[in-house]
Amino acid sequence: METFMKGKFIAAAIILGTLLSLGTQAQAQVKLNGAGATFPYIIYSKWFDLYHKKTGIQFNYQAIGSGGGIRQVTEGTVDFGASDAFLSNKQLSDIKKKRGTAVLHIPTVMGAVVISYNLPSVGSGLRLTPDVLADIFLGKIKMWNDSRIKKINKGKKLPSRAILVVHRSDGSGTTNIFTDYLSKVSKTWNKKVGVGKAVNWPIGLGGKGNDGVAGLVKQTEGAIGYVELAYAVQNKLSYASLKNKAGKYVKPTFKAVSAAAAGFVKDMPSDLRVSIVNAGGKDSYPIAGLTWLLIYQDMKDKRKAKALKDFVTWALDEGESYAEDLYYAPLPKEIVAMCKKQVAKISTK
Repeated sequence: METFMKGKFIAAAIILGTLLSLGTQAQAQVKLNGAGATFPYIIYSKWFDLYHKKTGIQFNYQAIGSGGGIRQVTEGTVDFGASDAFLSNKQLSDIKKKRGTAVLHIPTVMGAVVISYNLPSVGSGLRLTPDVLADIFLGKIKMWNDSRIKKINKGKKLPSRAILVVHRSDGSGTTNIFTDYLSKVSKTWNKKVGVGKAVNWPIGLGGKGNDGVAGLVKQTEGAIGYVELAYAVQNKLSYASLKNKAGKYVKPTFKAVSAAAAGFVKDMPSDLRVSIVNAGGKDSYPIAGLTWLLIYQDMKDKRKAKALKDFVTWALDEGESYAEDLYYAPLPKEIVAMCKKQVAKISTK
């Protein structure tokens, strides 16, 4: 009898092991396709690699800009999108009509859009005010030794050199954050150009992606452009301190981004669509933004839905710990809790 029971136990263990193995293999065969923002690409690449090693789940993410990500989510050609600009009510309504499901906005990290420049005679430490920055990008201030720039940068060797403005050529969430800021600090910018992922730039050259803008600034003496902080650091670009709403010059650090977000936590809408540019508070960096994953609430492939749901939960619990090393700001715990409520809405049945 004892031998019989022992045999049954071993057989059950083998069956259980086989089932677990098959389950793991099935999960490992899942491949998630995504597209969108270049802003968070550096940390997303890290997360995708770590999570693949942990679970076997594969990711194919195309960093084509937020505009491209939103288009592909709308057309249903990806499993998830990524954007630094949240969707409008009309865009959400259009997707629901086309795809038959709502789209959830789930913030992952925060970042700073920094003003990078190439001025060897100045080096680091350039200061810019909101009005001067807007007038540079409007083409009103044309030379680096303009009296308005000299006035706020006493002691700096500003060259008699024309300013070359560099902007994005593709639909970009980084552009959306930057133009949102300029529209809030400059009535002229708001009236003439406005806010958007792609706008009619008054002047300048276009570069594709954050890396494209960073590359043009790096190659061109006298250039100025806007990029996510990680790209400025990776390319060893100088970047300016900006005068914030409280009147203090602030460098773009993850602590300054967290300070900007802190003021918005109590007013965060339940769908997590919010802009945090030009925040109040003496320590707040003024051009800060959230970046979102765009996820179908009801995915047709339930294996993919479970894999994506598990991944996002891991990213919010463990992935955030990699943010600061990669020059992003982790989400405040209050926002993480709100994100998890959104993740719970993803249907896996």
